[in-house]
This record gives sequence, structure tokens and C-alpha cells, in this order.
Amino acid sequence: MEYLPIFVDLKHRPVLVVGGGDVAARKISLLHRAGATISVVAKTLSEELQHLHEQQHFHWLSQEFDASHLDNVFLVIAATDNHPLNAQIFQAANQRHVLANVVDDRQRCSFIFPSIVDRSPLIVAVSSGGQAPVLARLVREKLEALLPTSLGLMAQVAGGWREKVKQRFQKIADRRRFWENAFSGRFASLIATGKTEQAEQHLADELADGQAGEGEVTLVGAGPGDAGLLTLRGLQVIQQADVVLYDHLVSDEVLDLVRRDADKICVGKRAGAHSVAQEETNKLLVTLAQQGKRVVRLKGGDPFIFGRGGEELEVLVDAGIPFQVVPGITAAAGATAYAGIPLTHREHSQSVLFITGHCRPDGDALDWATLARTRQTLAIYMGTVKAAEIKQQLIAHGRSAHTPIAAIGRGTRADQVVLTGTLEQLDELALQVPSPALLVIGEVAALHHRLAWFGEHSTQVPQQLTEKPVWPSVVNLA
Repeated sequence: MEYLPIFVDLKHRPVLVVGGGDVAARKISLLHRAGATISVVAKTLSEELQHLHEQQHFHWLSQEFDASHLDNVFLVIAATDNHPLNAQIFQAANQRHVLANVVDDRQRCSFIFPSIVDRSPLIVAVSSGGQAPVLARLVREKLEALLPTSLGLMAQVAGGWREKVKQRFQKIADRRRFWENAFSGRFASLIATGKTEQAEQHLADELADGQAGEGEVTLVGAGPGDAGLLTLRGLQVIQQADVVLYDHLVSDEVLDLVRRDADKICVGKRAGAHSVAQEETNKLLVTLAQQGKRVVRLKGGDPFIFGRGGEELEVLVDAGIPFQVVPGITAAAGATAYAGIPLTHREHSQSVLFITGHCRPDGDALDWATLARTRQTLAIYMGTVKAAEIKQQLIAHGRSAHTPIAAIGRGTRADQVVLTGTLEQLDELALQVPSPALLVIGEVAALHHRLAWFGEHSTQVPQQLTEKPVWPSVVNLA
């Protein structure tokens, strides 16, 4: 180990920065956040440093560097482009046993600045020992994506309970087990959703009663297929789950991101295939949560847009099961974006309607007169089976048979297929795309041929479509 990673308390400690440019400004901002008492030696200051000086972030010594400036200094940073001066500063610091950092000069550093993930009071530092700082930065960016912003508050709240937990549990192993359950259970979820008072009450209840960890359900939108469209919060949740109940619409790429040792249960519904009844899914969610498990209900797209998410949450409310919701990118937004079809456009469409082609038999009929209006976009979920009826009703209620349309199959995925044509071809076109499929009706569909950017195979449907085309393999540009 070339460098020993340590965390230094700089509050009210004297720190010297030599240099008045942008590099010095970045270091000073970091030192100020750490509470250091900063002095800057420089003949002139950059505009940013002048602003920081006006805010009294540091004391300015407008003079040339002298070794005496290092007297009674805790550490020094040389941030000048004068190499002989930097060498002089480093040598003088070593003679006084003062920690020194010469920016971008690894050989003249007795300490280095790591890449920092700040979840104060929780801090994660990443360093390559000066060998590959860009690599360290890339690792930090990955950690930023994985670590919830609520970790800092969780650490702060937990700090206030350490003594109480010590009094309750005499053995270190018992305390460790208590905090492991807290940081991965209901306490962590309450902190993440901003319910700090309830989180503290939860800790108090567990200390008083010694009750087992309470289970909960998180409803997560998996997006339309491309794993890169899963939200950051969604990724964090599925990597903490004990069990995941997922639909057929959730792509294999997203399922691969689930925690390896989590149980995965398919409860999807698919036309013409074996399906799990909604009542069974509801019962399973309640049962698993009552067993104290962290349950994720993973749904394709967004769970609140034709995903029955609201129905499942009502069941949880009736059973007294705590829950939270992580939205996802719905198919209408994701698939059309990857197909180069804007849902709205000032010249073509001033509104967009999300509708389902699969309504309850005892439900209200669609308002076809409203749906047939011009200069609007229809994004139809689960519409391929009833495409002929949709076409007939729209034309009968006044929508032109020549209205541009698109059928998008397996949207956002590597094998995405986009077919375009006109409304009079809707039923023929709908039969040609793989599922899951989205139908788009409106003038914006014609923009696909100008704006398509993703690596899908697409085609214009001919006037007479007599047989199903065979699609060539698709290049994965992901």
C-alpha cells in the first residue's frame, strides 16, 4: 500500500495555498467545506478567487512565497504553474515536517487528494495513488450512482442512537446485528422517503420491543426494456431486495441487475399463455412482506400507467403493509423516443393521449369521438389484438384513413422493430411487430424516417401487405 488512506479533521486548522488561479480555487472550495482556516499566497487572484475572498473564505497574502509562510501550518498546497517555485515549497515543507501537495506533480506530494463521494457524515474516498486519476474519477462516478443520497442523513440519525443501542445490547455482535437490520430494512426506507421522525420512532420501537424487522413492498417501474433506462433509485432498490415479483414485460437485461441471491418470481400476464391471477399476486405480496422480507414488485414501464400499480397498493394499504413507489419510464415515452417519434410537435400535435386497447369487459367504452380528433397523438398500449376495431372506429368518427401511424415492437431493446404506414393499414401492421408492442397514431409518426437514431430495423409498410416479413438480425449498438 503506497498511501495510507486517512480522514483528517481540518476544522480551524491553518492551511496554506500558494497560487491564485482556477486550480487553487477548486482546492480552496474543498478546504472551506472541511472547515479549514485558509491563507492564500498569490500576487493576483482569479475572478473566482476574488469572489471567494469577498465571501471571506480565506485570508489573502498578496506577496511572493517565503518559507516563513509555512511556520505553524498544518498542510500546504502548491497550485502554481511555476515548477521551480513548486519544488521550493515542497522542499521547505519537508524540512518542517508539514504535509504538502503539489498539484499534478505526484513526486512532490506527501499527501494526495482522492476522488470523493460526499454523503456527509459518510464519506467515500477513491484514489489510484496518483497513477490514474481519471480512472479514480470514473470509479467515483459509479459509486455516486450506487449510493443513495439519503445515506448521509441515515448516518447522522444513527449517530444519535449509538449510545442507546449500546445500553440496550451489551454484546458487540448484537449491536452489529441490530444496525445491519436497520440499515437494510424499514429504517433505511423511511429515511430514503424523508420520514425522519417515523424512522426514529421505528428505532425506538425495535429497541423497546425487540421485534423482528418489518417487511415492506417497493413498487418499481423497470422501464420499457433497455436496462440503461432503469432509474438510479430503481437500481438501488432491486439490489437490496430479498424477493422480486416481476412481469413478462421486464427485460432480461433488467432482471440481470437484481441482487444475485434474491428470489425472483414471475407473476406476469400474457395473452394466450399461462398467467398468474392478479388476486394471487396481491396475496403473495402481502404474505412475503408479513414474513419480514424486502419485496420488490417490478413492472415494465411505469407501474402507474396501465400497470395495475394502484390496485396492488390498495391491497397493501388494507393489509397494513408499508410501501414505497419508484416510477419508471413508460413505454410511450421510451419506445417513441428510441424510434425517433416525438409525441408532441408544434407543427403536428399539440396533445398526446395514452390509452389502452385492452379494457375491462364491464368498463366504460372509449370516447372514440375525442380520440379521432386531428392534431393529437394516440399512444396505444396493448392494442395489437384490437387493432382492426381501433382502425374502424377512428375512421368512422372522422380520423383520416391516411393518418400516419407506427407500430413499435420491443421498443428500446436491441431487436427493436419500427413499422410505419397509414391508419387504414393499422391492423395489418400490428400483426407484423413482435411484442411487447406500442401503436402510435398521428402526424408525428411520419417523422420517424427523419429522426430515427437507434439501431432498429424499420420499414414503410406497402399498400398491400400479403405476408409477414422476416426481419434480419439487428446490430446491438448498446
